[in-house]
Amino acid sequence: MLKRTNIEDKLKKSKAKAFKGNDILDQVTAILKEEDRKEDEIMARMKSPQKPTPRNHFNIDLLETDRIYHVDQIRDICVTYRLRFLDTKYFKNEIPYEALMKIKDMEKAHDLEMRGFKIVAPSKLFKLENADDPLLFAPIGNGYFYLIHKWGNDLNAFRKIWAWNFKSFENLIFSTVLVSLLASYLIPNGIFSKNPTGVEFLLIFFFTFKSIASMVLYYSFAAGKNFNTAIWNSKYFNA
Repeated sequence: MLKRTNIEDKLKKSKAKAFKGNDILDQVTAILKEEDRKEDEIMARMKSPQKPTPRNHFNIDLLETDRIYHVDQIRDICVTYRLRFLDTKYFKNEIPYEALMKIKDMEKAHDLEMRGFKIVAPSKLFKLENADDPLLFAPIGNGYFYLIHKWGNDLNAFRKIWAWNFKSFENLIFSTVLVSLLASYLIPNGIFSKNPTGVEFLLIFFFTFKSIASMVLYYSFAAGKNFNTAIWNSKYFNA
């Protein structure tokens, strides 16, 4: 009776003909070292000073169109959600391994060395100079950027509402007036007189607005804050 064929044994014999054990280990070690070197080079490029928005010459046919964004679209999102769009050298958190893998795959597919990496993220994730959902981009040219990788948690659903207040000076004043009106209505009737009038309510609103506006101005200006339109691409903490 014919003996059944053990495919694993055949595979081992085939490998033994081509390589010795030490040769295989040496080759694997060399490959791993080369991959580590490439990853270190990518990280070095991401953390080094960038020239003013260099252009990466991608093979357009290999790019996914839904990952291509113009700087105006990025600016709009940053202003709406109070985010920053800065060079990766300012990013203080770790770049995930998945992002490095995508960069290596893209560099191999497009036969290039990518530069000019930028990240969209909240200010707290950057090392800002004194004067929860990162997106990694690489410039294509003419104001367009390619989204390489997204990681982390999605933004809080209320962040847009919170950020709207700091979108412009007009928004800040409107929010302050609205909060002051609400606070004035919450003050119990008759606390200052038995029969409150419209004039008394206006006085209460005036003092309430004055108090809240003082706190807002301190937070917005004395603490070095600025409006979304001014900070979205600024590397300065007090820009």
